[in-house]
Amino acid sequence: MHNNNNDLTLSAPLSGPVLSLRSVPDPVFASGAMGDGIAIDPLNNTLHAPCAGQVIQVARTGHAVTLRAANGAELLLHLGLDTVELQGEGFALLVEEGQQVNAGQPLLWVDLDYVAQHCRSLISLLILTNGEGFDLRHLPLSSVKVGEPLLHITPRANQAAQAQTQAHSSEQASARIKVAHRGGLHARPAALVRQTAEGFSSRSQLIFKDQSASCSSLMALMGLGIGEQDEVLVSCQGADCQEALQALLKTLGTALAADTHAATPAPAQIAHRPTEDGVLHGVCAAPGLVSGPLFRLNAIALPEDLGEHQPQAQRLALSAALDQVRRDIRHTLEQARQRRNQEEQDIFNAHLALLEDPTLLDASDAAIAQGRAATHAWSAAITEQCQVLQQLGNPLLAERANDLRDLQQQVLRALLGEAWHCDLPAGAIVAAEELTPSDLLQLSAQGVAGLCMAAGGATSHVAILARGKGLPCLVALGQEVLGIGNGQQVVLDADGGRLELAPDPRRIEQVQQTADSRRQRRQSQQQQAHASALTRDGQQIEVAANVASSEEAREAHQGGADGVGLLRTEFLFVDRHSAPDEVEQRQAYQAVLDAMGDKPVIIRTIDVGGDKQLDYLPLPVEANPVLGLRGIRLALARPELLDQQLRALLQVTPLQRCRVMLPMVTEVAELLQIRQRLDALAAELGLAQRPELGVMIEVPAAALMAEQLAEHADFLSIGTNDLSQYTLAMDRDHAGLAARVDALHPALLRLIAQTCAGAARHGRWVGVCGALACDPLATPVLIGLGVSELSVSPPQVGEIKDRVRQLDAAECRHLAQSLLNLPGAAAVRQACARHWPLHP
Repeated sequence: MHNNNNDLTLSAPLSGPVLSLRSVPDPVFASGAMGDGIAIDPLNNTLHAPCAGQVIQVARTGHAVTLRAANGAELLLHLGLDTVELQGEGFALLVEEGQQVNAGQPLLWVDLDYVAQHCRSLISLLILTNGEGFDLRHLPLSSVKVGEPLLHITPRANQAAQAQTQAHSSEQASARIKVAHRGGLHARPAALVRQTAEGFSSRSQLIFKDQSASCSSLMALMGLGIGEQDEVLVSCQGADCQEALQALLKTLGTALAADTHAATPAPAQIAHRPTEDGVLHGVCAAPGLVSGPLFRLNAIALPEDLGEHQPQAQRLALSAALDQVRRDIRHTLEQARQRRNQEEQDIFNAHLALLEDPTLLDASDAAIAQGRAATHAWSAAITEQCQVLQQLGNPLLAERANDLRDLQQQVLRALLGEAWHCDLPAGAIVAAEELTPSDLLQLSAQGVAGLCMAAGGATSHVAILARGKGLPCLVALGQEVLGIGNGQQVVLDADGGRLELAPDPRRIEQVQQTADSRRQRRQSQQQQAHASALTRDGQQIEVAANVASSEEAREAHQGGADGVGLLRTEFLFVDRHSAPDEVEQRQAYQAVLDAMGDKPVIIRTIDVGGDKQLDYLPLPVEANPVLGLRGIRLALARPELLDQQLRALLQVTPLQRCRVMLPMVTEVAELLQIRQRLDALAAELGLAQRPELGVMIEVPAAALMAEQLAEHADFLSIGTNDLSQYTLAMDRDHAGLAARVDALHPALLRLIAQTCAGAARHGRWVGVCGALACDPLATPVLIGLGVSELSVSPPQVGEIKDRVRQLDAAECRHLAQSLLNLPGAAAVRQACARHWPLHP
């Protein structure tokens, strides 16, 4: 081994026949998802260091070692395939983590006979796991002996200095964490990991099941096949390694909000397809019932590539196409930001990260260097990575291959100079093998009525977008859907998982009547949205809106909201590097008050901490963040933040329209402490008036102490989302439990009843600002238990007001009490549907 100007020649760590990675019988290694390298079928029983370096990771089960060379190259030496399953039997480690080793030094010993009999293969690997910074040249060898030259590594231009600096930094940090993201480390969370790592100078990697991946490569991260709640080791090296580690731990340990909305189909829906003439059965990805003509959307097909293209011209063409697609995606992202659509932002941020992924770009460049056309090189690189994801055995990761196919099509269109076009009549139902997120946005803009896919899944990004757009969508219909003639009238019953291929005129008329009646009812609701919501016996219920900006407040006011029942002030504090000052906060709160005309506005003080972290507010990583330092607890721990916010709130005008609400209160002392602080700050500002001060009831302790809290609070507002998970001891972001976290559980209803009763003893009103307020089925129950204000999403104001007007409050009070004794949430829902049926 020699090291000259950071060039590095690696010597053979084992003796035996040399194999290319492509011939390794393991899809992750063979695809290059772990990185480039070489394989050896070993004839000796000791693994030697291919160069001098530091041992940065040793497998718990003794079958693999990772070294970092002086020039920053990270080398995984992996003995055998599936040897992790031997749990260390047959291996003996000869070095330990952190140790400096010389070239040729023995690293581990293996009992070749035992391991050969108990594992899939003895084929062993030498992998460069951070290949994005290096060029690797294979020496033409068919077999090798320990210590003979095997591979040559050269740092890329502009990478050498950085690699040298990082390699000389002796600072390291590592920690283990369980991955919180539903479905594991698929495209969106992997993109967040990559984005987080890029914010630091340190080199970071994840190690899982004794395989490692640089945090700079999205494909390598996804290629690890990390599942939800799998434990990974995060390793960082560099001057800011501690900061990088904490940021990565936060990213890995915090579930994406968008993940919590993904509807996972029940296994029975997929495993069992009923047989019915003239009907195709699939899985509901987005609900709805529509009829219309079916039209098929086809992907781009490429002609045969004869090769012998000029590499430089093809590289320039691919670079220009990638730039064009990046611009298009950034435009889409900006529109999503303006609409504050976080789900779309997450999806298209992941697409941007994929476009910059070194695994894809290197594979394309290598194919172009061999004379292939840019179109075919890019298409082949995508296809290869799709196969990797689909072979990992993880359905969610397999669905993420659809995001790669989206980028494949977009870049091909840019290379071929073809704009996205499909002549469709308004109201068409579109069928495709598998639609992509960019397809969906285009189709939605063209006014299609519904979507059908032969493949796809209910947890795909397309499904998330379809639900957000209100487009009925069926997936997993099978290839039959692609054989239906264009223009054929069909009925798409996504709620029932059915595509009816030959509906008679009566059925089409029935579907259209149902759609018309829903549309008319929505129009009627909207026309009446500005009127008061009075029950049939004259009780008024305020229907307010939950908002997170002055734009949403304006929408709520135009939609008939009686006020803002919850302003989430976190919108001012997140996605920035420093806290907003007092002036910025006051202007933002004033803008919300101005947008609401003469209506009241309830402003919740900052609710961060635990699982909602701020970059400029470093807090310890918590094992159980939803039970940690959050809400009012954080505000009391960092009083300067709360004081600044309270001062800003006290300066809005008119102050009597502003109400302040405290999150996560558990005892009276917390409320009294904030009231005293509010009084002191008002006195400092020379104010005689005080805003009303209320508390959120979102932990069981607050509900049980409602009477005592109501003595000192001006109002109570129930946050049913957190109250549900704390009462039922079920994480509402847990993939397997989310469907059971139902706020209509009798235990929740008992806490709501107790809250209302406690508040009534002191003449205080009670509102609900959680998701239960948005559920029309729950409206009569909440009114019956004593709730007098419902705060909902702005588009639902008219619907909930309409629901209130259909009810008799006295009857609601009589029937609601009987629901408290039912055995579970399902029984409550059935009783509600029987007592107070919804419109079809």
